[in-house]
Amino acid sequence: MDNKELIEALVEKYTNLGENPETYLKGLLQAKPINYWDYIQVDTLLSLQKTRTDYKDEEIFVMYHQVTELTLKMMIHEIKQLSEGENLSEEIWITKLDRLKRYTRMLITSFDIMKEGMSYEDYNIFRSTLTPASGFQSASFRYLELYSTKLENLVNSKGQERLPENPTLDDYFENLYWKDAGYNRKTGKKTLTLIQFIEKYEDDFKSLAKKLKGKTLEERVMQMDNPSDELKEKLKQFDHFYNVAWPLVHLDTAQHYLDSKGENKTATGGSEWKKYLHPKYQQRKFFPNLWSKEELASWGE
Repeated sequence: MDNKELIEALVEKYTNLGENPETYLKGLLQAKPINYWDYIQVDTLLSLQKTRTDYKDEEIFVMYHQVTELTLKMMIHEIKQLSEGENLSEEIWITKLDRLKRYTRMLITSFDIMKEGMSYEDYNIFRSTLTPASGFQSASFRYLELYSTKLENLVNSKGQERLPENPTLDDYFENLYWKDAGYNRKTGKKTLTLIQFIEKYEDDFKSLAKKLKGKTLEERVMQMDNPSDELKEKLKQFDHFYNVAWPLVHLDTAQHYLDSKGENKTATGGSEWKKYLHPKYQQRKFFPNLWSKEELASWGE
C-alpha cells in the first residue's frame, strides 16, 4: 500500500465511523512517538510493590503474586474469547487451549520462586503482618472458574449433599467448595478473610454466573457436534493442569513453609490449608463429562 492508498484508507475508516478524517489526521501529525516505557507503563508497574515490613524477601512475595494475577488475567482473556465466540473452529479452540496450558505451566513452575526464592525464616516472620489477607482472596481464580464450568461443578461432594432438589443460583453459591476454607458450617461462623471477600466480590460473581449460563467453556463444548479426540484431549490436559497439578504444587509449597518442621502453622487466612488445598477435597473439574468414572473417583491422587 503506497502513501496515497494509505491516506485514502484512513479517510475511509473515519468517514465510516461518522467522524471528520481531517481532525484525526491533524491529531496524528501532532502526536508524540510512542516509547516502550510509556506503552508498558514500566514506571507505574515497578512502583506497585508496597511492603508492610523491612524484610527484603517480602518484595519478592508481592511481585510473585502480582505476576500470578497477570498470568490469570491472560488466561481469562483467552477463555472469554472462547466463551463469547459463536461457532468457533476447532483450530481456534486448540490454539487457545495450548495457550491456556502454557500459562498454567508457568503458574506451576513459578512456585519454585515461592518455595526456593525466599528466606524460610524471613517469610515466617513477615507473613504474620499479612493476616487476614490471603491468596484465597484472589477474585481472578473465581472469575476463571465461572467462565470455565457450570456452578454445579464447583460444589464438592459434601456440598452436593446440602443442595436442595432444585438448586437456585444462591443455593450453589452458598455451597461452593472454596467457601469451606473459611466457613464453619456447624457453627455458622465465617473467617474475616471470607467475610471481606464475599462483601467485595460476591455480587459480581453472581452477576457473571447469570450472564454465562449456557456459555461456559464446558457448555460450549457440549454444544459442539462431535468434537474431535484431539480437542477432548486438550481440554482434559488443561483441566488436569489447572485443577490437579497446580493445586498440588501449591500444597507442597505451603507444606514447605507451614509444616516442614512439624510446626503445623496456620495459614494467614485461617483455613485448614492441608485439607482445603488438596484437589481431592476441592474436587474442582471443568469438564467432568470427558473423564471416566474411574478417573473421577481417583481425582487428585
